[in-house]
Amino acid sequence: MSIRTPLGRARGLGSAKTGTDHWWAQRVTALALIPLVIWFVVSMIVNTGSDHEAALSFISSPINAVLLTLLIVATFYHGQLGLQVVIEDYIHTKWLEVALILSVKGGAIFLGVASVYAVIAIALGG
Repeated sequence: MSIRTPLGRARGLGSAKTGTDHWWAQRVTALALIPLVIWFVVSMIVNTGSDHEAALSFISSPINAVLLTLLIVATFYHGQLGLQVVIEDYIHTKWLEVALILSVKGGAIFLGVASVYAVIAIALGG
């Protein structure tokens, strides 16, 4: 038994069955960000007033470098997912919607890779 109208069945309208992946990704990244943000805030409070050398030493620690990299990746991915939903919901001009989504994804990838590169460069060279 189908709950779709005959016209809906004829047009093939209905769920594309792709929204759940996006929804789950947003929830999983949100859950991952909770402990990562708590770790980051506590670390920044502990290191308040430290000099440049202490900051380099902090990032050079393997566990801190890994956690900071995870924070960066999860933050940019979660932000990109959220902005995509906002764009899809409120931008109704198709070409503008596609352009904005591509810009957001490209910006997130560029900034995420640059940030991860900076952490790796400090961790290995610091």
